[in-house]
Amino acid sequence: MPVNQTSGNLTTDAFGGGVAAVPAYIEDVFSTYLYTGNQTARNIVNNIDLSTKGGMVWIKDRTSAYSNGLFDTARGVNKRLNSNSTSAQQTTTDEVGAFNVDGFSLGNNADEANATGDNYASWTFRKQPKFFDIVTYTGNSTAGRLLSHSLGSTPGFIIIKNTTSATDWVCWHTAIPGSGGFLDTTDPFSPSYKYICNTVNSTVFSLDSASTLVNATGQTYVAYLFAHNAGGFGLTGTDNVISCGSFTQGSGDTAVTLGYEPQWVMIKSTDATGSGWDISDNMRGMPVSGQSTKTLDANLSNAESSSIYGLHTTATGFVSNGYTSGSFIYIAIRRGPMKVPTDATKVFKPFTYTTPSYQDTGTPIDSVLVLDAQTANVGLWGSRLVGTPPTLDPRTTNQETSGFSYAFQQGQGTSYYPSGVFGEKTNSYGWSRSPKFFDEVCYTGTGSARSITHNLGVLPELMIIKDRSSAYDWIVAGNMTSTTYKELYLDTNQACVTGSAIAYSSGSASITVAPTTTTFGVGPYAVCNGSGDNYVAYLFATCAGVSKVGSFTGTGATQTIDCGFGASGARFVLIKRTDTSGNWYSFNSSSGFTSGSSPYMVWNGAATAETTGNNGCFAASTGFTVTSTASSTVNINGGNYIFLAIA
Repeated sequence: MPVNQTSGNLTTDAFGGGVAAVPAYIEDVFSTYLYTGNQTARNIVNNIDLSTKGGMVWIKDRTSAYSNGLFDTARGVNKRLNSNSTSAQQTTTDEVGAFNVDGFSLGNNADEANATGDNYASWTFRKQPKFFDIVTYTGNSTAGRLLSHSLGSTPGFIIIKNTTSATDWVCWHTAIPGSGGFLDTTDPFSPSYKYICNTVNSTVFSLDSASTLVNATGQTYVAYLFAHNAGGFGLTGTDNVISCGSFTQGSGDTAVTLGYEPQWVMIKSTDATGSGWDISDNMRGMPVSGQSTKTLDANLSNAESSSIYGLHTTATGFVSNGYTSGSFIYIAIRRGPMKVPTDATKVFKPFTYTTPSYQDTGTPIDSVLVLDAQTANVGLWGSRLVGTPPTLDPRTTNQETSGFSYAFQQGQGTSYYPSGVFGEKTNSYGWSRSPKFFDEVCYTGTGSARSITHNLGVLPELMIIKDRSSAYDWIVAGNMTSTTYKELYLDTNQACVTGSAIAYSSGSASITVAPTTTTFGVGPYAVCNGSGDNYVAYLFATCAGVSKVGSFTGTGATQTIDCGFGASGARFVLIKRTDTSGNWYSFNSSSGFTSGSSPYMVWNGAATAETTGNNGCFAASTGFTVTSTASSTVNINGGNYIFLAIA
């Protein structure tokens, strides 16, 4: 008989013909999907397989005061529970009507799930070991009863609801195992409310009471189980994607370290009367500090609220601000995607349009640059992480402005809205944060050389950094692996210089700030790290078949730059001469990127409109081509150029 190999994260399960383990990623098991009601039956496609894997969908109206509705595959379609109510399970006919292999189906409900014109948040939790599980059972009035689960790890948070009778939602959290609480109330946690989990491990949990709340004879129940720092995800199978922890809120900001950037967080004070279960997510708005966070409450039917206080994202966790001092528990879920992209159309969208409107990108966009191509009046660069309304103009040194509040419309999920000032031809570029392709980091300067965490997953090859608080140049850093660091300025046409702002050395004083796959360094300079100023950094890398950061030498004659793309070539190219002065030129497929029509825009200096016509740079198989027509712009004989190309 064959020798069996011990199963590992990426091993095979039987020597001589076993099946390789399939990595799990957070984007396969969790989704925040925002939609606007239209009172018409339709499918919500969030690419979560509920039909064959099982799971739960949580829906909340953001516009109107309707209940939080929870639907799951264990109880079946059309079975609703309200987390803000003690009500027993309800049978509906027009809310969630089906669980699909790529999401779920909505009915034509006019209020709770699909009212015309109302905005909704849906959170989908798929069953998956070391993430989430559902257990249903019938009570037997036996205290100490053990129930089996399939979480594959010790639960960090458990919720139980009696589906037969009107009772509270019982909660247990690993950070305070001797107490319990209720999801539908603002009551503090208390030992008096502990109904579950004297015994809790990777296979069972206990019902410590025969109460109607958790185990009355003949009553039916559902339990939702959430894992805690159990690993099991990512290519190596060791990444955590869900954490159930606690923190103590002080009088100011309280930083919580998760080891990853979250996309969804629910928190609850455990000792303060009147404190609800606040839910924040990055799709509705959980930006860095200083901008408004959008909040919904599991225990309330209230519409969404917005405040500069609340939870704010960091690259390694979140910051809590404005809450009453005391003890809090949380459930946090890691931001995705974790998979390296293979299709550039899923992570980058160029758009050209003439009428201001919501532009459906087909995929969530995290950062967007909007440029007026006709009169060159406005340039806006905004992002989900920074929040709305702040934007920056890459052609100036200006600090962040809030003058165009809809440059990036937070909360629309897969769309952004160009401001009403755009009434003519406009070019825009939307990037999704994805491993090995693009990341964005916001940080506050300290005035001291230091390393800053990023989530690109590889060494950045091109970084763009801007002071959001003050009027300084846009620093562009390249040549990331060399000890001679090179810098450019996005807002000027200056040649490349040996840099000291983001460098291996600061003047004569050596500093250890070399970029890595998880960090990049900044020196003690106002342009990138002034004490108290806020900054944004955009990080790009070469991702096979998706993007290419590279360089070439101009010849003045036709040459094709191989980027490793497919037959259709590049859809976007940004090119800059480095050995002497030269503009930042951008070409994109939505405006025209062919041998017969290749308009370009200049990103730096005084605003200029798009230059139309055949300008000698166009998409070609494997990358892009520059011809003799471009011999005065991006193909000067002997000139050295860097570029960012996206397929």
